[in-house]
Amino acid sequence: MQGTAEFDWDALALDGYSLAERAELSDTYVATLNSVAEREVIEGTIVSLNKKEVVVNIGSKSEGVIPTSEFRYNPDLAVGDVVPVFVETQEDKYGQLVVSHKIARVHSAWNKVNEVLKTGEIITGFVKCRTKGGLIVDVFGLEAFLPGSQIDVKPIRDYDVYVGKNMEFKVVKINQEFKNVVVSHKALIEAELEEQKKQIISGLEKGQVLEGTVKNITSYGVFIDLGGVDGLVHITDLSWGRVNHPEEIVELDQKINVVILDFDNEKKRIALGLKQLQPHPWDALESGMNVGDKVKGKVVVMADYGAFVEIAAGVEGLIHVSEMSWSQHLRSAQEFLKVGDEVEAVVLTLDREDRKMSLGIKQLMPDPWEAIEGKYAVHTQHTAKVRNFTNFGVFVELEEGVDGLIHISDLSWQKKIKHPSEFCKVDDAMEVIVLEIDRENRRISLGHKQLEENPWQVFESTFTEGSTHQGTIVENKDKSGIVSLPYGLEGICPARHMRKEDGTNAQVEETLDFVIIEFNKDARKIVASHTRTFEAGDDRPSSSKGKSSGAGASKASKAVKANNSNIEKSTLGDLGALAELKEKMEKGK
Repeated sequence: MQGTAEFDWDALALDGYSLAERAELSDTYVATLNSVAEREVIEGTIVSLNKKEVVVNIGSKSEGVIPTSEFRYNPDLAVGDVVPVFVETQEDKYGQLVVSHKIARVHSAWNKVNEVLKTGEIITGFVKCRTKGGLIVDVFGLEAFLPGSQIDVKPIRDYDVYVGKNMEFKVVKINQEFKNVVVSHKALIEAELEEQKKQIISGLEKGQVLEGTVKNITSYGVFIDLGGVDGLVHITDLSWGRVNHPEEIVELDQKINVVILDFDNEKKRIALGLKQLQPHPWDALESGMNVGDKVKGKVVVMADYGAFVEIAAGVEGLIHVSEMSWSQHLRSAQEFLKVGDEVEAVVLTLDREDRKMSLGIKQLMPDPWEAIEGKYAVHTQHTAKVRNFTNFGVFVELEEGVDGLIHISDLSWQKKIKHPSEFCKVDDAMEVIVLEIDRENRRISLGHKQLEENPWQVFESTFTEGSTHQGTIVENKDKSGIVSLPYGLEGICPARHMRKEDGTNAQVEETLDFVIIEFNKDARKIVASHTRTFEAGDDRPSSSKGKSSGAGASKASKAVKANNSNIEKSTLGDLGALAELKEKMEKGK
């Protein structure tokens, strides 16, 4: 045992090398190895590769193995290529070197993209896939976002055509906190186009006709690509006719000729026109068209005041609401026509210089005022419809376009009307008699009370001055009493004639006897007195005036008293009783 413990194992050279030789060889081997530190990015050389793995020599004791998927961005990868790798650990539990190409690219990529953002350098990236609103691009191993609006200067409708392709980009934005990178391909194109625009715009002239391609269609117009610079055809310059939406005229990618209307060198805006390449429809309008001619067209626009009718493409005429009907009532044009209606009209005015035309459709119907005297002769009776009121009367419609006025004084013989609305309502049917016609001014004066005999002619012999009648005080007005007399009449009792025999004054709702002291059939005025029933005065007529003589007077008095006892207040419907009374009086005479 002692001999074994003292044995010099290091002096034993099993491989045939001496200790000195072994030390020399070890130094030589170590010299061939790189000094590798963990968590660092170094370069390695690809020594072999297959579909699954790539073997990389970084000069360490062992070689690193990296999944082929980390090199998917580079389909031309080959043995001998030098690639960056990240040393995760020099030896794992199996003694294997662990490296990653993906992490190495991420580390170096952040340094590169930050540098590129400052310098504006153009870089190449691989379009991996499509995402919401754009594309995902591999740049230096980082996933960057390419917005759809930054793919090209023209709108892109299909993003999928770019997937799987290498494209050039500029880094436009980096979010250090969230490690987000935004790139743009459009920025590269815009720089080139900017120079092209300057050259193109410098050669433009108003009135110049160019060929372009429809690039974009909006509700207000069409953008045209003129070969590096865009111009706008406003919706009003697409056609001489009315256009609801530009899609009615053009479609995307269509090649069309346009004329330059105006341009701005500084703002690089170009106004284009399409309709200007066609002759104006007014210039092609029939030279034989004149005022009074009949035309046909289609309603294209409606307004409260009228309708615009297109009689030819780009040629419109206005039918004012007043020219749609002979009626004088204020109405909206929508009551007569609607958009899309095919109408026939008469040309009322025609101004070729200002390109204006007014039309009418009521002129195709006979004017009811042409034969007004024959249809509505004076003293003839008709049925009319109440249309509206004024303080002084009622407007009624005899037929479409023929209106008449019933003055408030011609509504009733007896009833005192403060406002016509007390007598009738709008849309009521009313019987009327024609009183007067003014054809030149299109006016007809009508009456309603004239349908019945004037009862005041009968009242004159009934309410003679000095006759006594029973009445009821219904109102006090201006210190006088308003007295309700038989047959619906009202009389005035002055304040000094309201004194009763006991010295008190008559009050409202009292029913008393009254003596007629004044009767004016023309003014339809009756003045009565209660005081004169028991007291004579200067204004009281004598007995010869107050009473009729003979048997006839006695009969008339009895008839009046009989009517007074049975009727306190009556209306026009009681004219039969008046007629009977009149007949008795005439027999008495």
